[in-house]
Amino acid sequence: MKTTSSQKIKIGLFTFAGLVILGLAVFFIGSQKSLFNATFNVYGTFKNVNGLQVGNNVRFAGINVGVVQSINIVTDSSVRVDLTLNDKVKQFVKSDSKLSIGSDGLMGDKLVVLAPGGITSNQQVQDGGRLASVNPVDVDKIITKLTRVADNAESMTASLSEIVGKINSGKGSIGRLLNNDNLSKSLESTVAQARTTMKNVHATTGTLNEDLKAAQSNFLLKGFFNKKKKAAKAKQDSIKKVQEKVQKDEDKAKDKTNGDN
Repeated sequence: MKTTSSQKIKIGLFTFAGLVILGLAVFFIGSQKSLFNATFNVYGTFKNVNGLQVGNNVRFAGINVGVVQSINIVTDSSVRVDLTLNDKVKQFVKSDSKLSIGSDGLMGDKLVVLAPGGITSNQQVQDGGRLASVNPVDVDKIITKLTRVADNAESMTASLSEIVGKINSGKGSIGRLLNNDNLSKSLESTVAQARTTMKNVHATTGTLNEDLKAAQSNFLLKGFFNKKKKAAKAKQDSIKKVQEKVQKDEDKAKDKTNGDN
């Protein structure tokens, strides 16, 4: 069966369209991966790359400026990540710039975030130079801690529920106090008696003070209280004389010492 000219034209158009689509795809991917631009390389080391893969984007100021070229394990606690960056951003990348691992949205692919630097140094990073890195947060450890906290909270809630249940059922001292009317009434009666006793004590104290004042003004006991006052004053005077004598002796001793010198 011979191929007609219309069929040849259709095949040619289909082939041309496929080549155009392939060329656009190559151009798009190349522009995304900086294949057609001048580039330079830098690297950083991380303890954990947190799911980062070769080919993921490098983002600077919210703009994709490069890709992850390679990821290699250096030691059991160090992973080297090599980056290929567009040469246009080289002037903004300083030797004190920092690399960190982030994500494109909440559930997006991992990417490397490049901070501009320039805080401690204005020198541009060299091709193949090393940049400081900020290790990502270990999500697994956070989830483990949150799980432990949730387990402890559940255990505490169960314990509190058990305690409240015992109190409501009248078990324990607090439960008996809250649920036993007789015990509550006895406690109220005890508190009322204590208040009455305190009032009586205050009243008795006031009466004794009044009786003492009346006794001091009574002419029969006035002499007794006067003698008490005189004896107390004489005691204070004798103490004062002794203190003055001791002070005088100390002053004489100091004067004698100064005279000898």
